[in-house]
Amino acid sequence: MPSALPDGEPVPDDGSLPASALAAAGDRPLGFYLHVPYCATRCGYCDFNTYTATELRGSGGVLASRDNYADTLADEIRLARKVLGDDPRPVRTVFVGGGTPTLLPAADLVRMLRAIRDEFGLADDAEVTTEANPESVDPAYLAELRAGGFNRVSFGMQSARQHVLKVLDRTHTPGRPEACVAEARAAGFEHVNLDLIYGTPGETDDDWRASLDAAIGAGPDHVSAYALIVEEGTQLARRIRRGEVPMTDDDVHADRYLIADEVFAAAGFDWYEVSNWATSEAARCLHNELYWRGADWWGAGPGAHSHVGGVRWWNVKHPGAYAAALAEGRSPGAGREVLADEDRRVERILLELRLKDGCPLSLLKPAGLAAARKALADGLLEGGPFAAGRAVLTLRGRLLADGVVRDLVD
Repeated sequence: MPSALPDGEPVPDDGSLPASALAAAGDRPLGFYLHVPYCATRCGYCDFNTYTATELRGSGGVLASRDNYADTLADEIRLARKVLGDDPRPVRTVFVGGGTPTLLPAADLVRMLRAIRDEFGLADDAEVTTEANPESVDPAYLAELRAGGFNRVSFGMQSARQHVLKVLDRTHTPGRPEACVAEARAAGFEHVNLDLIYGTPGETDDDWRASLDAAIGAGPDHVSAYALIVEEGTQLARRIRRGEVPMTDDDVHADRYLIADEVFAAAGFDWYEVSNWATSEAARCLHNELYWRGADWWGAGPGAHSHVGGVRWWNVKHPGAYAAALAEGRSPGAGREVLADEDRRVERILLELRLKDGCPLSLLKPAGLAAARKALADGLLEGGPFAAGRAVLTLRGRLLADGVVRDLVD
């Protein structure tokens, strides 16, 4: 979750939504994102809304403490129940992200989940995920999460090479993420993801292949692989600017992506979104699919974003300000926007084109449809789906996805 917040209109103190946002809500799945903003240290590439203990000291007092964070987050979940009123939908997905959620005791994460269950109920087949730092969990912690209702866990592996982890300022040791997969399986987790990053300065093709082999060998059923993006204001950006490490290279990113797709396919992983591969349809991340398909989700926590029925809003960033608003009985929302039909059309193209089944050609205007025909001729879109009325990226199209999307939204 990026640290910068957009502008927008004010959020009412009670958090109420326009009646139009809840129209036909029963036709859309509902998910919850729970943001835990705490980290033990800040990774050099990270631009997310996270805080170390040092950064919070003296800037929010007890309200910013992680000791009572689960109770504060539960207050927002209860606010969500009031705002959504008699909405009958049980929650289909829960995703706890950060930050490092597993810096909190496992009992706190379970308590946050229980608040959702108490207020909304969980669907019988609900997907419940937490992100985890490999060094912040052990078998007992994972067993407590599983007993408390979590059934999916996502470990931040990033790389199997120590020198690559050092550039990223990652603190875990090589081999620990793979061990975590085994511990999660032993605890009864049905689904396990590993996150990888490619294109780190100093990483070689051999380093990347070693990371892929280690990740696959660990036995997850889902792997996410993201190109490193150097965000302004991060420690890594400052190091590159000083010439301490080289800038990342787009051609290298493309080569690493092709390597990844080849290795994953050989190991039985199928892509279903540009940066995500799974061993089966059941292993896909349903929560992320809510985002990509424009469903409804409530984001609880500092800086978290929400979307319900075409209304998008975002919370204040600082944990102290967030807790203070809830303690005063106010919504922690910092701003919101009501999406126009054109905004929603553009977002559908932006997000759905990244999926394996693509986006309907019916979403495109004449200029966008002409661009799609050119992309088809250039080998960036699949011919069969195009004839059936859908724009679906080829492998080469995935490498150029951002450019294809820009052309199609015209």
